Amino acid sequence: MAAGTPLKQLAVLAGGLGSRLAAQLGGRPKPLADVAERPVLEHQLELAGKYGFRDVQLLIHHGAEAIQSRLGDGGRFDLRIEYHVEREPLGTAGAVLAALPRLAPRFLVLYGDTVLDVDLDRFWSWHESRGGGISLFVHPNDHPQDSDLVEVDADHRVRAIHAHPHDAGHYFANRVNAALYVIDRDVLTPWARDEGKQDFAQNLFPNMLEAGVPFHAYQSREYIKDMGTPDRLAKVEGDLRSGLVERLAWRNACPAVFLDRDGTLNEERGHLSRPEQLELLPGSAPAVRRLNRAGLLAVLLTNQPVVARGECSEEELAGIHARLETLLGLEGAYLDGLYYCPHHPDRGFPGERAELKGPCACRKPGTAMLERAVEDLGIQRETSWMVGDRSVDLQLARNAKVRSVLVRSGAAGQDRAFPARPDYEFYELSEAVDFILDVFPGALAKARAWLRDCEAGKTLLIGGLGRSGKSSWASIFREALACNGLDAVVLPLDAWLLPGNARGPGGVLARFDIPAIESLAAKLASRSEAMEVALPGYDRLTREVFPSGEVQRIGPEDVVIVEGVPALALESLRVTAAACFYVDCPEEVHRRRFWREYRWRGLPEEEVEALYAGRETDEHPLISASAAFADRRIDTTAIEEGNS
Repeated sequence: MAAGTPLKQLAVLAGGLGSRLAAQLGGRPKPLADVAERPVLEHQLELAGKYGFRDVQLLIHHGAEAIQSRLGDGGRFDLRIEYHVEREPLGTAGAVLAALPRLAPRFLVLYGDTVLDVDLDRFWSWHESRGGGISLFVHPNDHPQDSDLVEVDADHRVRAIHAHPHDAGHYFANRVNAALYVIDRDVLTPWARDEGKQDFAQNLFPNMLEAGVPFHAYQSREYIKDMGTPDRLAKVEGDLRSGLVERLAWRNACPAVFLDRDGTLNEERGHLSRPEQLELLPGSAPAVRRLNRAGLLAVLLTNQPVVARGECSEEELAGIHARLETLLGLEGAYLDGLYYCPHHPDRGFPGERAELKGPCACRKPGTAMLERAVEDLGIQRETSWMVGDRSVDLQLARNAKVRSVLVRSGAAGQDRAFPARPDYEFYELSEAVDFILDVFPGALAKARAWLRDCEAGKTLLIGGLGRSGKSSWASIFREALACNGLDAVVLPLDAWLLPGNARGPGGVLARFDIPAIESLAAKLASRSEAMEVALPGYDRLTREVFPSGEVQRIGPEDVVIVEGVPALALESLRVTAAACFYVDCPEEVHRRRFWREYRWRGLPEEEVEALYAGRETDEHPLISASAAFADRRIDTTAIEEGNS
């Protein structure tokens, strides 16, 4: 650092008693509580030094001598520490105001009971770009009901700080004051005469906001949590051990699960326009909580044309989303980002807003919302997912090149607005999340090993009984091949199911357009140049065939994965294949999945039982026998509901 260049300064509020941690502290002051076998204050000093904060002002009270003895002048941390010892507790704001004459023109404030891994340079630079005042580090957390919540406008300006406890009848966005600030000293100077005990969130900041002092909210997904209770101490230690703290650091791009709103997180209510209409779907909050705990970002992407149609203002939509975040928070879950498109392409609605009518880049399946989230949150796109209940969500995933998951909790993809098929399909969000976290990583690793010798331009077959998981394995295979450097295309034989009224006797094969499949097999056997395959659509509820508009373009070097019930039973397909795979499914699992599927389709129990008995006669023997042609049999019990 050049001579005369001022040191960046950090002020640490380290005067707390730590009474709630008395059993863990053993007489030590709270800032010396061990987190991962080192005092939390030492973790903070190490982080400060990493980002060039060499001037540290420690504001201490209880246990002052122990802290000074432990840290000394800061030399062993390559820092300069100066101590400010309170004669009596002054509160967070009171302590800073008392030390103001020794504080730099711009300084960072950190609470001494906080475990964090934050890019302090990025936060500092962002504050500088805002032109001064005070910047608050804000984030969502899993207990917003007992946290200080920050209300902001579209330009990140703070409108209000809502200290807890909160009015039970009011909903707030889950944007928590994380107790990390960049402060310009000059905005505090007029308040320095207010001596005595006061708190930033409860007292000083609301007064300063009312007086017109500029406050800014810097939102980040980086890890920052207080460890001031036994439960929270255990939690942050667990997060350090599990690698969650490291995974959320800004230096690491994070995978995300992008979530649709209506029909995926909350109940489908048509054009929802009032907060009281929003109710979470059962299991959605625990599913989001699992993502939070695993370090996958949960990001909402929703089309909200109610704004363009004049049925709901932006302020009213914010109230709806505040209720959504409040309900999630009550179950310990949160969204890392929330993005909506207010536009609508069509005109002619009474009370519509003309400025929001017309084409835009953000309305799904446009990718602008997702692109913005990737930029805002440091998302690793290639390992991310899109989960929704409509074809628009699947098309967005295809356009943005992320994995797609269809859930059947809402429209179940029956809208037919876009031709995209899902990579994976489940009945509800919780099952999708279980697959993403518990099944997919191991299945992908296995598939990569199985396919390591696969060559470009080959054909692979995946067969098995209905509901055994073939379509999931086909998508896993496609990604495994991509990891191995090969492009692949999946052709689902269910696209060639005959309509219900066109099926004759003859068992399982009579349910398929076998001549069309054999024509496809002949083309695959002789392909030497690019080809296109138009995939018919099949409506599983009405058993109707319709033109889907989906066309698979197959290059000469692409691996083709053909999956479906009769894949191994047809010799015309087998002769095209470099390898055949059969997906095994235990009878009790297969029966359970079959029952769930056809009950979802609306069949009464007696019809489901009769249908299953028929399949045991006309499908199971032939398809089970086709396993003899498999080069590998796959145990698919881990891949759960919703997959064919």
